[in-house]
Amino acid sequence: MSQNNEHHYRTSLTWTGAAAGFRSYDDYDRTHQIVAPGKPVLTTSSDPAFLGVPELWNPEDMLVAALSSCHMLSYLACCARARIEVLDYADTATGTMREDGKGGGYFAEVILNPRVVIAQADKVEHATRLHGTAHKVCFIANSVNFPVAHRPTISVR
Repeated sequence: MSQNNEHHYRTSLTWTGAAAGFRSYDDYDRTHQIVAPGKPVLTTSSDPAFLGVPELWNPEDMLVAALSSCHMLSYLACCARARIEVLDYADTATGTMREDGKGGGYFAEVILNPRVVIAQADKVEHATRLHGTAHKVCFIANSVNFPVAHRPTISVR
């Protein structure tokens, strides 16, 4: 932990498409690599709507995935503290980005659809409420300026 409860993160980005040259907006390679110390290289591009490589992650994918991942980690921590046994967790998250007509855009919303399986039938209501708590403590959700909704489904096994 850093001083004053601050945490610092460092990544490096390298534009790997530079070798192909840069002639115009329509023809340059948008592929790049992101590295964080001690972690695997992530090869990314832009969204295909902006001439990126469809098979690669793009920043918009990563933002939606970060919100989904942070919510799950926050939720599992809340459940562990509440002694709710989670047996399975999956999420299909969706994000909506709108172009502003001026060359930019913004995210309008992200919707998380977690499907959670718990062990105790008498804890379904509590497990459902904990999604609200998880949302309030999620670092990434607290860092964005658009709504992040969650529509959980809780079942018992």
